[in-house]
Amino acid sequence: MDKSITQLPNFRPNKKPAKKTVKEVIYHVVGIILSLIFLFPIIYMLATSTKSETAYAESLGSLQMFLPDFANIGTMFENYKSVLVNYDIWKYALNSFLYAAIVIVLNVLVNGLAGYVMAKLRFPGKRLLSFLIIFLIVVPVETSIIPLYSIVKIMLGLKQEMSVIGVILPAAISIFNVFLFTQFFEGVPKEYEEAARIDGATTMGVFLKVIMPLSKPIIATVAVFCFIGVWNDYLWPSMILPAANDGSWPLLPIQTALISIQGMEGITTGEIMASLIITSIPIFIIYVAAQKYIVQGFGTAGLKM
Repeated sequence: MDKSITQLPNFRPNKKPAKKTVKEVIYHVVGIILSLIFLFPIIYMLATSTKSETAYAESLGSLQMFLPDFANIGTMFENYKSVLVNYDIWKYALNSFLYAAIVIVLNVLVNGLAGYVMAKLRFPGKRLLSFLIIFLIVVPVETSIIPLYSIVKIMLGLKQEMSVIGVILPAAISIFNVFLFTQFFEGVPKEYEEAARIDGATTMGVFLKVIMPLSKPIIATVAVFCFIGVWNDYLWPSMILPAANDGSWPLLPIQTALISIQGMEGITTGEIMASLIITSIPIFIIYVAAQKYIVQGFGTAGLKM
């Protein structure tokens, strides 16, 4: 700082008020405490996944509950190996990845096109349809699951191969995703569309070649939501998909398989925790990788550009 400025008679150093400093300290302390409270279950889950049933029982009621089994480093990952090899959890995880990939593609194309129609095109009954979309967002999914099951059963028969289609098709349409796409597309300037139409692009061409490349944030947001929804889905696949026969590839997704595995006789607490860790890793990785796009997508979905 220039010495001539500090020598002025009315100069006062820029200091934070004491009250503001105290508030900031309290804010950060409370934030750290809350973070630790939310992290304790995850720490407990990680620690337990490294222990045998005997080590787990010995650690109950002490601080060792939240610490890995360092006394047996050579066998810390035996629970993970057991879950992956003995219970074939990797097959169910592969199923969920495949279902999620198909659902994401269908969601982006179907719901994105519906959102584009709602945002950019004019047609009779548009206001009524917009009201229905808002109304259906607040309707719980559980209220329609029985009628949906009846429809899918009548249309597909729920046989071995067709049951997979019964899992994918209902998940390919999401009213909430249509709403997100609509809000985002309304913010895209009309000049882009007009320039494309001057070059001879059709409505579908404008959507695929102009609108979609400009919509990476909302596409990433919808993709993450779809992946989490398919990965965590339990009720609907358990109703639709048949149980695995001996020697055949199982069709169940990861969460449905987890419930079945956790109820098996002889499975240890460490193996259960290891299976939960394994199923949580993909969601964590995908959310961290797409976090920037999710924030940007939500930030622009409700704003007009």
